[in-house]
Amino acid sequence: MAHSTQQVVLQIPESNRQISGDDTNQQQKIPRKSNINYGWWCRIFLYIICLIVGQCAATLLGRFYYDEGGNSKWMTAFVQSAGFPILIPLFFFFKSSKKNAASSLEKPSRSTLYMIYVFFGLLLAGDNLMYSYGMLYLPVSTFSLISASQLPFNALFSLLLNAQKFTALILNAVVIVTISAALLAVNSESETSTKLSAGQYAIGFICTVAASAAYALYLSLLELTFKRVTKSETFDTVLKMIFYPTLLASCCCVVGLYASGEIRTLTAEMNGFYKGEISYLMTLIWSSVLWTICWIGMLGLIFEVSSLFSNVIGTLGLPTVPVLAVIFFHDKMDGVKVIALLLALWGFLSYVYQNYLDDSKAKSSKSENNEATITH
Repeated sequence: MAHSTQQVVLQIPESNRQISGDDTNQQQKIPRKSNINYGWWCRIFLYIICLIVGQCAATLLGRFYYDEGGNSKWMTAFVQSAGFPILIPLFFFFKSSKKNAASSLEKPSRSTLYMIYVFFGLLLAGDNLMYSYGMLYLPVSTFSLISASQLPFNALFSLLLNAQKFTALILNAVVIVTISAALLAVNSESETSTKLSAGQYAIGFICTVAASAAYALYLSLLELTFKRVTKSETFDTVLKMIFYPTLLASCCCVVGLYASGEIRTLTAEMNGFYKGEISYLMTLIWSSVLWTICWIGMLGLIFEVSSLFSNVIGTLGLPTVPVLAVIFFHDKMDGVKVIALLLALWGFLSYVYQNYLDDSKAKSSKSENNEATITH
């Protein structure tokens, strides 16, 4: 009996120490987890701002370039990837930590990464050029309508490559945002003043469809690369996935400028720019900077959420651009543009709410698991 009493006395303090230690650890984990969750939503908001602002402003500058006398297909493809040098200072601020470097056994080899950069760079250069041909040979309404098809394309590729789960809210977001862009495109008037041949129209149509599908494939493959190949949780990974492919795409566009002979017409194009040479140069420079900001937002959303979410945000910019054009280019604002914008916002909020539900569900699941661990 004395031995039994002594055993109980010895066990109680040990049990108390164990519970106290678990409680202390749990108390330390909860604030840290809340901070991480708060930081995640801040990053998502920042990436959304970068994507929408960069895409809308760059698109407006692209329209300004064509309206004021620009006509180079390879130059419009070049400026979409030529802003990569501004990323160089960011590498010094977002270097991978030593803890991540210690797990080098899980990281892909350099040869694998180089092959990935080359593949994405070539795909990006081809995609930019096809969009340039589509913009040149198609009316704006037709071009916008076909470009909006990249969201359904991305939904298909996300389902096949990334096992994207489609809830009612996600499906609602995809359908509503696509209808919004299509409604805007059908309502828009053609800005093509010259009569095109049937062959040129066919080339523009095929190139735009191929570009939309290629862009959707590009986004889905990026998400697959982040999850299956790089397996890194640092912003440095996102920067590299922007820097090296856009560097290679820019080199391809420079080769295209020389091979096509357009390099010889750029001087005349700059001299004939209606707003002057300085305005011509500033248009190209700021277009490159804004497209790079757009790339940061796009890849950041793919890295943090999914390629489909990134494409939903990007498609949200299609009805936003005409509203901004009313302010900066004094375009006419009608009821269809307002409805298109409201539909796009509805689809956007549906997708954001779905991510909020997923985040809340994951948070409660982790909390239940932690409570179960403490109990045992």
